[in-house]
Amino acid sequence: MIPFNKSYVGGCELEFIRDAIESYTLSGDGAYTKRCNSWLSKELGSQFPLLTQSATAALEMAALLADLNPGDEVIMPSYTFVSTANAIVLRGAVPVFVDIRPDTLNINEKLISGAISERTRLILPVHYAGVACEMDEILRIARIHKLLVLEDAAQGIMSSYKGRALGSIGDMGAISFHATKNISCGEGGAFLTSNPEIAERAEIVREKGTNRSKFFRGEVDKYNWVSTGSSYLPSELNAAYLAAQLDVAREITKRRLEMWERYNSEFLALERAGVVRRPTIPPGCIHNAHIYYLILPSLAFRTKFIELMKGVDVSCTFHYVPLHSSPCGVEKGRLGSEMSVTEDFSERIVRLPIWPGLEEKQGYIIKSCHEVIQKLLSRKENY
Repeated sequence: MIPFNKSYVGGCELEFIRDAIESYTLSGDGAYTKRCNSWLSKELGSQFPLLTQSATAALEMAALLADLNPGDEVIMPSYTFVSTANAIVLRGAVPVFVDIRPDTLNINEKLISGAISERTRLILPVHYAGVACEMDEILRIARIHKLLVLEDAAQGIMSSYKGRALGSIGDMGAISFHATKNISCGEGGAFLTSNPEIAERAEIVREKGTNRSKFFRGEVDKYNWVSTGSSYLPSELNAAYLAAQLDVAREITKRRLEMWERYNSEFLALERAGVVRRPTIPPGCIHNAHIYYLILPSLAFRTKFIELMKGVDVSCTFHYVPLHSSPCGVEKGRLGSEMSVTEDFSERIVRLPIWPGLEEKQGYIIKSCHEVIQKLLSRKENY
């Protein structure tokens, strides 16, 4: 079976982990954590990045830093991972779900203003598949209504919007280094901000609500519990692995983009024939080839497509079940718009395998996709 995802190993991961072990500094904020933070600052343009245990942890930090209280509202898409909403709900706040655009599957910026109420405190755009949301318009709306903007750029490492790295455009951002992401350390993430006031508070929130980091820098003679917080620091072992991955981030991205472009070229004819819909990359957006997907004709068509591809040893998969229709989403959130695009596309999207090392098998995957699609089109069933 050709797996849907396989983490890339650059070569120095074991060397860096061994070095971290021999340094006897295994807890957070050691040399490798600092090395990763430095890379994030330089490459993403975020002045105050902080490595975290996950993007989930970074989102939870951001929700704390936004001072969300019970009853406050946060505008976000329904078509996203549960962590985006969980970070909000943990503060007692209400996710307000807005429909997505049919081209990028990102939050439809034209629907945001209509979802704003007197309780709205935050806009939370999600950059789906590493393709940027329309951030200029989202920031404009936020300024008018005096709202914070938190970017869920979990899938967005090495992607940009009009020259600005995803995650570094809004007031705060979250990046993921989970095993399913382009650059990974198994479990990991980063909190991003360039706001000095937010950064100072973020450092405290990340360190269990203490000013421990100031103590280690000699800025205070002892550290105290000064704020609400939690433990969001990653192990130095994870940071060491991640440092090796970041060293080859450009190579990983280049290889993924080459595979993405090959997929996109090979499915052009099917799109022109009206059989599938390929991904759309708007002008000004540079993506990282995190996902290659097709929009198929129907839910039944997708179900059979995945089944038949599995039969020829290719693992393909759908993606999110919309949060607004999930049990917790119904209980904890509210609708900020109609959700027709979210409901339609979530039933028809299929993701194809894409990871460095798959290049030699990509031709077989493409050939199998064409054969399976033609087989389904030739059947009498109403797909």
